[in-house]
Order: sequence, then C-alpha cells, then structure tokens
Amino acid sequence: MKNRIRVLRAEQDWTQADLADAVGVSRQAIIAIEKGKYEPGLGLAFRIARVFGKQVEEVFLWNDER
Repeated sequence: MKNRIRVLRAEQDWTQADLADAVGVSRQAIIAIEKGKYEPGLGLAFRIARVFGKQVEEVFLWNDER
C-alpha cells in the first residue's frame, strides 16, 4: 500500500517525531509506514488521516495488484 505521509508531513513542516507524537506511535513506526514496510491497522490509519485533516483514502493509496 502506498501512502502520501511524507508529502503531507512536508506540507505541515512536521518531522516524523511530530507525527508520531500526534498519533501516539513511535517515530520508527512512522518511518516503516512511510517506506511501505508496515501497513498500519485501520485505527492508526484513521488517526493519521485525521491529524492531516484528510480522508483515509487521501493518505493511503490501495493497490489491488495481487
């Protein structure tokens, strides 16, 4: 699953640590999500989208290739 977290963070001038604090996870979790190495659960995905004022579909781009 691709995401726009890095772009959205840059628009807000937030560090990975800033976002991690805002959603209640570690900076390492944000790094892994940004790199596509970890897919967040639904609750975390909604929290991330909410702090950016976006819908979850605007932050996480689902690719249905199997």
